[in-house]
Amino acid sequence: MGKTVFDISMSLDGFITASGQTAEAPMGDGGEHLHDWAFGADETNRRFLERAGEALGAVICGRRTYDHSLPWWGADGPTGLARRPVFVVTHEAPTENAAGGVYRFVTDGIEKALERARAAAGDKDVTIMGGADLGRQYLAAGLADEISIHLVPVLFGTGTRMFESLHNGHIRLEPMDVLATPTATHLGYRIVTKRDLVP
Repeated sequence: MGKTVFDISMSLDGFITASGQTAEAPMGDGGEHLHDWAFGADETNRRFLERAGEALGAVICGRRTYDHSLPWWGADGPTGLARRPVFVVTHEAPTENAAGGVYRFVTDGIEKALERARAAAGDKDVTIMGGADLGRQYLAAGLADEISIHLVPVLFGTGTRMFESLHNGHIRLEPMDVLATPTATHLGYRIVTKRDLVP
């Protein structure tokens, strides 16, 4: 079985979206800057994405991420032609789905979503890609093995804060790797232990 990795791009001050979110700009005003590293011409970033893609077997995301991203992802999902299955955690499945799409809707909780994603991934990794609330739920439940943060050199000041209200005690992390590029610093952490906060 592969690893379960929570993977997110984040501003230096801890935001995964900028403020001013709208249906047309779900990442907020200028928030797409967080993903420039993934679409630019930098060779190091390209190789990083290729390695991650080779290890990836399935994706988990929340309903808001699905709704906002579907116009860009299309039926193939975030992995494009690789067409890795995407398990969407939601309270209610949509009445319509992208024709021939890779999306599977899970209405019975994050544990079931992970169970199905692991079965689909086989010996490859499962990536939890957001949003912030879904990531916090997996971390609080102790269901993630690693955290992968793509730290982008920008300060948003306001927006959606990644680790706000993470009220489940201390989570000890072991640094695994750091890869610096001009547009992002890729940080990998293994989740070692969880320790309750002392009152």
